[in-house]
Amino acid sequence: MRIAETSLLLLLIFLAACSPAPQGDNESANMEIFTHEEVVRWQERAARVEILRDRWGIAHIYGETDADTVFGALYAQAEDDFNRVETNYINAMGRLAEAEGAGQIYRDLRMRLFIRQPEMEQLYDSSPDWLKQLMDAFADGLNYYLHTHPEVTPRVFRRFEPWMALTFSEGSIGGDIERVNIASLRDFYGAGDMIAVVDDQVVDMEPRGSNGFSIAPFNSATGNALFLINPHTSFFFRSELHMVSEEGLNAYGAVTWGQFFIYQGFNENTGWTHTSSRADAIDEYLETIVERDDGYYYVYGDEERRLQESQVEIDYRDGDALNSREFTVYHSHHGPIVREQDGNWVAISLMEEPVRALTQSYLRTKSRNYMEFNASMELLTNSSNNTVYADSDGNIAYYHGNFIPRRDLSFDWNQPLDGSNPATDWQGLHPLEELITVLNPPNGWIQNTNNTPFSAAGEYSPRAEDYPPYMANNPENPRGIHAIRVLQNKTDFTLDSLIEAAYDSLLTAFEPLIPALLAAAENAPADDLQEQLALLAGWDYRFGVDSVETTLAVYWGQALMDSVSAQASAAGINIYEYMEVNADAEQKLNALRDAVTELRSDWDTWLVPWGEVNRYQRLNGDIVQQFNDDQPSLPVGFASGRWGALASFGSRKYPGTGRMYGTSGNSFVAVVEFGNPLRAKAITVGGLQSDPASPHFDDQAQMYANGEFRDVLFYRDDIEANLERRYRPGDAR
Repeated sequence: MRIAETSLLLLLIFLAACSPAPQGDNESANMEIFTHEEVVRWQERAARVEILRDRWGIAHIYGETDADTVFGALYAQAEDDFNRVETNYINAMGRLAEAEGAGQIYRDLRMRLFIRQPEMEQLYDSSPDWLKQLMDAFADGLNYYLHTHPEVTPRVFRRFEPWMALTFSEGSIGGDIERVNIASLRDFYGAGDMIAVVDDQVVDMEPRGSNGFSIAPFNSATGNALFLINPHTSFFFRSELHMVSEEGLNAYGAVTWGQFFIYQGFNENTGWTHTSSRADAIDEYLETIVERDDGYYYVYGDEERRLQESQVEIDYRDGDALNSREFTVYHSHHGPIVREQDGNWVAISLMEEPVRALTQSYLRTKSRNYMEFNASMELLTNSSNNTVYADSDGNIAYYHGNFIPRRDLSFDWNQPLDGSNPATDWQGLHPLEELITVLNPPNGWIQNTNNTPFSAAGEYSPRAEDYPPYMANNPENPRGIHAIRVLQNKTDFTLDSLIEAAYDSLLTAFEPLIPALLAAAENAPADDLQEQLALLAGWDYRFGVDSVETTLAVYWGQALMDSVSAQASAAGINIYEYMEVNADAEQKLNALRDAVTELRSDWDTWLVPWGEVNRYQRLNGDIVQQFNDDQPSLPVGFASGRWGALASFGSRKYPGTGRMYGTSGNSFVAVVEFGNPLRAKAITVGGLQSDPASPHFDDQAQMYANGEFRDVLFYRDDIEANLERRYRPGDAR
């Protein structure tokens, strides 16, 4: 099927899903119980599903139809970590305060500005039948799990409904809605409210994102395309899963807890991974407000438009009781009002296309070639991500962003816009052919590390001058510099050498920073630092568990970054450039003194091997981890992506600890060779299951810390040969 034909088919299928829906939020607690008819129906479906758990506890789900497989996939996810599954939907639907109390009221309000149950229900009703069947199976799988596990007590949901799948349709680490600042939202809608909120803005400067590499056949030793999937997320953010049906589904990879599609992974023909994008998909508008007797209006051109008002009721836990708060919220045609700035009300515009987003997320898992995958990208709803791609035909590709509104270039789209000027409105979306993309570059490799797309394929990368500036705000980063080095001028990649490249130990950020520190010492008194400076002068900039240089450099780099970050931000200068060029000698040397003082305080010496400091620890299955220096932990050699580590391990100290414990970075990592047969290797941080009593709680932890991969069991015969358990949903445990 040609691309145009595929695109037309997709358009026709989903046209019905785009009709407007009513707004509001009037959900009440659902106290229904499962009926006999429901249980019989679930049992009949379970009889068509088989779950094979391999020696690592990974679930391979086989179903007659795609919907059967979705049913089994959600059942299996709930077995592994129902808490994370439920929590994702509690958060997505704005009901976290029901479980955690008043401190989450404004986080819930943020979600309810965009996710409204009546609208989701209508979108479900108008969805194409095949998608409704998948959503039905999603809810049925979770409900059947609850029915067969009466000992499990949900925090909020006694029942899952099919429309809920539309509230969490895109599984990235940080969704668009999270760009709305909760504290500012509270100040607007709850002026004078003393409820404390958790600041959800990232303040530790740890890179959240991912790496993705594609290698063309002529750069591989076997003549097959190779592919690296390396998401940098919070640990345990996704599960590893294999979904197979008799309708052509055969996808393996990472699934965000509670979703029914492989978010980053591969099938026998295509592979896809995502990296966080700064392609501009979100805008803020300054609305000029006029108060009239009958309500609030905003200026738009030569007219005044009435702000839409609606009521949002937030239930919240207060001890054993459930109380509620009601808010009147406002929307302009630009979007919901989220804060106030200099007397204007600020509305935010972002993508709100749950049906199309869920469709795209699922369809890409069944793509059989580049044309079909590209057609799924034409739905334009992967709003917060870039996509790296490879396939069995030897194609490699890169898409920078996906949902990008067309704008008037005379405005600065990095700042809030004048909402009263109609010229600032979005002018539709850029079609796929206008976005920044790369297809089969002559150099034979593609990389993205959340960095600029204009280095994605070396000298064959897209050119910035060919695109509107709002399409790519990303600067180059130390990981991008590192990725280019390990990929260029190499023509004999294998699965193992691609892993070696992805785990190369160079910390590129320090290559200019350490010489700048040494130069500073030549121009300022530093007699007290001669030993430390000599150690760093002889360093090869490579991490390792035995490296005392890595420890000193990281402590120094972090101290300097902390001390100048506010200045760099105020000056609008990249933090790394500021640290190297703009920070003065005294700042650089004082940061080293601070690092030495901190090390001596923690360890009684400044000469500490990196593996003693940098640790992996998981004591229980809690979503928010606690750390304890007195409990067992593992040394980890790789380091933070902020210093250029491709194998990212974002660690820091916590209250009461002297060691640094990792909580983000490499999570599920896989390399794929699209040969006949397909070969793949992978590693998942720690283990697949969240119960410390499970053998799969930490059975991959040492391998993870070593950067050691296991073979992916993709074919039925290999799974059978490494089988731990075979069962159907609902079978006696």
